Amino acid sequence: MAKASLNADYVRTKISRWQARSMVISTRGIVAAESPLAAQAGAVVLARGGHAVDAAIAANSVMGLVAPMMNGVGGDLFAIVHDAATGAVHGLNASGWSPAGTSIEFLTARGMSTMPQTGIHSVTVPGAVSGWMALHEKFGRVPLETILSSAIAHAENGFPVSEITSLEWLGSTPALRTDRNATTTYLPGGRAPAAGDVFRNPDLARTLRAIAREGGDAFYRGEVATRILKCSGDQGGAFAAADLADYNAEWVMPLTTNYRGWDVYEIPPNSQGIAALVMLNILEGFPLAECGRATIDSLHLMIEAKKLAYADMQRHVGDPRFSNVPVEAMLS
Repeated sequence: MAKASLNADYVRTKISRWQARSMVISTRGIVAAESPLAAQAGAVVLARGGHAVDAAIAANSVMGLVAPMMNGVGGDLFAIVHDAATGAVHGLNASGWSPAGTSIEFLTARGMSTMPQTGIHSVTVPGAVSGWMALHEKFGRVPLETILSSAIAHAENGFPVSEITSLEWLGSTPALRTDRNATTTYLPGGRAPAAGDVFRNPDLARTLRAIAREGGDAFYRGEVATRILKCSGDQGGAFAAADLADYNAEWVMPLTTNYRGWDVYEIPPNSQGIAALVMLNILEGFPLAECGRATIDSLHLMIEAKKLAYADMQRHVGDPRFSNVPVEAMLS
């Protein structure tokens, strides 16, 4: 009877599951990332005694290589870390500022009437590396050399390009061809890599190795900073050495709201995360569960909540050092 009951329970469980894949179960932690190589890098760091933050940095560094159209060392970083030992929730804003020399007058003098979305004048100080350093200093358990080793190895030895990334790469070809260095690095042989092609980026490997060896100083004050400033100068940009050297990621108090018993956290402005909290606060007043999943009524409510939240975000959210962002009113 016990065996029959067990089999029946198994059948019911199997039938009720909608996933096509088996569940991932671990006693030592799980790393989720778009690329298996990135997830693997993080899992290896965990296996070597690293903190979850060490694993996140490892995965992030690999993602910047294998999905170069996304955020890498030239991008920004936001992080929310829950400390299980204390229950504290830590927020990190590692989004870089514009060069001090960039102003409305600077841009209008160059014939621009709106904020540029491409080119050197749309570039801000890359915050990601400073974010890595801040996270590692506060939570790290293993050396940076260990954390960045997978990204460095894949950059030097090459990795097979995935089919989705290859399509995005191909779509970026016209933009890449407008810059000689971008063409040299990202269009080897004059074309975007196809799915399965092995792509190498030895210049990125050199940058990551310098960071592993010297920390953030290599990027913001050392050899990498020198190359960034030269690139900016060649493109007519406004970057100065102080723009890089003076930048540091900032620990912030996360914003929070409670949605039907769940505490939800976001990074405060200049992050756009407050919009998600506004959406939840609006939806709190509507019986979503009664509408059903993905029904016309539920989708209508969510879309209208997003429209209202995004309208407030577009109007009010900016850098709080220069703008008065009414955070409490938006979350009221």
